[in-house]
Amino acid sequence: MNSAIVRNLLVRGMLAGLAAGVLALVVAYFLGEPSVDTAIGFEESHAAGHEHEVELVSRSLQSTAGLATGVLIYGVAFGGIAALAYCFALGRVGRFTPRATALLLSGCALIAVYVVPFLKYPANPPAVGDGDTIGKRTTLYFLMMVLGVLLAVAATLLGKRLAPRLGTWYATVVAVAAFVLATGLAYAFLPVVNEVPADFPAAVLWRFRLSALAMQVTLWGAFGLVFGELAQRLLSPEPAKAAPAPAVAAPN
Repeated sequence: MNSAIVRNLLVRGMLAGLAAGVLALVVAYFLGEPSVDTAIGFEESHAAGHEHEVELVSRSLQSTAGLATGVLIYGVAFGGIAALAYCFALGRVGRFTPRATALLLSGCALIAVYVVPFLKYPANPPAVGDGDTIGKRTTLYFLMMVLGVLLAVAATLLGKRLAPRLGTWYATVVAVAAFVLATGLAYAFLPVVNEVPADFPAAVLWRFRLSALAMQVTLWGAFGLVFGELAQRLLSPEPAKAAPAPAVAAPN
């Protein structure tokens, strides 16, 4: 793949990431922000009598311009990184069309990069978590993320290695089973983090985590669809349709 195609795919990936970020922003605002407001109210009610810190950025600004800036910048950045990964994966994961490769890559990346660490260390709203352990929790989360990516790559290589002997279907089943087993072992050996206050509303925690998951599914799903279409048009353009031949008048 020459540098011009890589550059074009990179630009398309960033544009697709921006479009996906807009959709994810809508999900985050309408599904996530109400739970955040409720959690902040819970935190403030339990901090009565304590000295409040000066609010440098208002809550209204955080939930609008701040949220939009963060999500859109993240969308563009992740779109560019995903496009580079796509350039490497294209043609190496099977005989798929550019569109199908983009969807497959997005789905696998969603599972490896987000779902795997999310199931072990799910997202928490404000008022949940000890400030003294934030460094430890961040390290564990990124460790689980790296493990998810490495295990996904290893499962892909295992499936390709077994395909000539077992066939594509059974090789895929074995690779997925190995991925699930290795992930389960990682879950078992890594420490558990549970810092949810006993009186924190379970419904609020559930809605927040569900909205965080919905946001990521929207982001990766929309990126796969948009970028897949853009990559398909770039790499496999449809041939131009020939103009119909002019009608010839029948001789008298």
